[in-house]
Amino acid sequence: MPGKNKNNMDFTLLITVLILLAIGVAMVFSASSISSFMKYDDRYHYLKSQGIFAIIGIFAMLFLSRVDYRLFGKFAMPLVLVSLVLLVAIFIPGLGHGAKGAVRWLKIGPWTVQPSEFAKFALIIFMARSITNKKEKIRSFKDGVLPYIILMAIYFVLIILEPNLSMAGSIVMITFAILFAAGTKIMHLAIWAIPLVPGVGYIVLSKGYMLKRVTAFMDPWADPLNKGYQAIQSLYALGSGGIFGLGLGNSRQKFFYIPEPQNDFIFSIIGEELGFIGTATIVILFLLLIWRGLRIALLCPDNYGCLLATGITCMVGIQSMLNIAVATVSIPTTGISLPFISSGGSSLLFMMANMGILLNISKSIKASGG
Repeated sequence: MPGKNKNNMDFTLLITVLILLAIGVAMVFSASSISSFMKYDDRYHYLKSQGIFAIIGIFAMLFLSRVDYRLFGKFAMPLVLVSLVLLVAIFIPGLGHGAKGAVRWLKIGPWTVQPSEFAKFALIIFMARSITNKKEKIRSFKDGVLPYIILMAIYFVLIILEPNLSMAGSIVMITFAILFAAGTKIMHLAIWAIPLVPGVGYIVLSKGYMLKRVTAFMDPWADPLNKGYQAIQSLYALGSGGIFGLGLGNSRQKFFYIPEPQNDFIFSIIGEELGFIGTATIVILFLLLIWRGLRIALLCPDNYGCLLATGITCMVGIQSMLNIAVATVSIPTTGISLPFISSGGSSLLFMMANMGILLNISKSIKASGG
């Protein structure tokens, strides 16, 4: 009946997020226990960190689920400005924190924060609010599309300088997804593929390590101990898991075959320990989350809430798709975390915060729910 779900959050979405979070905490411990002991002399180092952020994330999600999502729109421009300042601050000596040749974090006491995670959040808020204000002007190229492409390009350049091609790429995809949902003319979006494709090609060719990843993707076994190493080890993990897996905690690839198994390749460890059943469950949970998010967007009574829900849902969908594609060697290896599951405090916290906003939007739905 109409009005049945009014002022009630989407319970299915809430449970889905909590299940993914619980799986993530368990798998971070399972995947990291060996490397954690060797690096920190503490098997529970990553577990404790992930557990703390998971608890903080739950409180952040529940708190934001009670905050009217329209409030964030009032701070859209300040959020963008702060995100740009944080991205620039990475390059200031003493503030930026690097690992494996990339400077992607800000060091704040004992904690590190990834500004690009905040940038995605700010971009979604800003675009949802600004497009709502533009109304029919969004179908104009100059007034509707161009300003967002310029903002996207600024984010892209700052993030690619870290360097972080996967995060920069997700910014592009989120921008295009929101513009498409807003009713932008397809031709106005398609025309940007003309400079974008060769631009990305130039970046890949100019960065030696990126080019190596592309050639390794084409034939990992051509250089199994160097360029193709990660891809091959990921496939070994997934293949050895079979249907039911080797059992929780019984991964062999986490014994230093896959570098940092609790992060970018945690999906491979899930496949090894929990088998096809485990990986299929993860995929189904993400599909369920995406369905509920898009449903909230479609049924939201106002355009701002619709675009905000669309942006948040697309962010989760794009990031999970890219991570799983890397683990299954469907695309070249790149560093991007699996939402709610990979180890990483700032990523997890921002994801949970976004889910809180999405849950708040779901309260505005006035149609009957499923």
